[in-house]
Amino acid sequence: MFSTQIFGDRTALVTGGTSGIGLAIAERLASLGARTAIIGRDESKLERAVASLAARGFEVRGYKADVRDEAAVHGALEAIESDFSPVGLLVNNAAGNFRVNPLDLTPNGWNAVVNIVLNGTWNLTQAVGRRAITLSVPLSVVNIGTSAALMGNPDTVHSASAKAGVMAMTKSLAAAWAPHGVRLNVLTPGLTEQTGGAGILYGTEPEMEGHLANIPLGRLARKEEIADACAFLLSDFGSYITGSELLIDGGRRLTGH
Repeated sequence: MFSTQIFGDRTALVTGGTSGIGLAIAERLASLGARTAIIGRDESKLERAVASLAARGFEVRGYKADVRDEAAVHGALEAIESDFSPVGLLVNNAAGNFRVNPLDLTPNGWNAVVNIVLNGTWNLTQAVGRRAITLSVPLSVVNIGTSAALMGNPDTVHSASAKAGVMAMTKSLAAAWAPHGVRLNVLTPGLTEQTGGAGILYGTEPEMEGHLANIPLGRLARKEEIADACAFLLSDFGSYITGSELLIDGGRRLTGH
């Protein structure tokens, strides 16, 4: 479906792009011609991710920044604009999560996740949106969601709550910024192979077997499938889609578990 250059005149930014789904999305956007930037907090991980993508011939650069830090976000955006051009494709993938009984969740634990997931997504989205609207740059945003925000999860109330906030933010900004040519959507993957989330949420074999039993398609998502769906939402193939959520969970929600 995709031309190899559908993003040939665009600059893409992926937060949390050093591993897992974020890295797969960065690779996919670069393969479709985007000048691609990734943001992360760990400089060594950034260097490894950029090197792995550059070895495949992709134009990717890494920028060290904490999405919770507004000054760092603005500094990274200025550097990206200097190296490439204003961001026209934004993927907010940076996240944090861990399992905990809600009665044992500390204020620090709650704040750590909410600050990364909700506040970090807001910081990037507002900063990029402001630049795009001021400069009349077309902008498409994909925020990575979680099915726990839709169904609930007893052990990840902090993450589910933050991602639910991201969903509300996405819908609100989609309505506010549509007249400026800005689209925002949420992409919600089910549990995905070879990602940290799979280990955090279903770390034992019995837990994973129980999870797979509730997926009608009988397997986990592949990172490449999530990356392709993200590229679709960002691209002009999804030009009439805004304020929506695309759930990719193999039918799990249909089982009610």
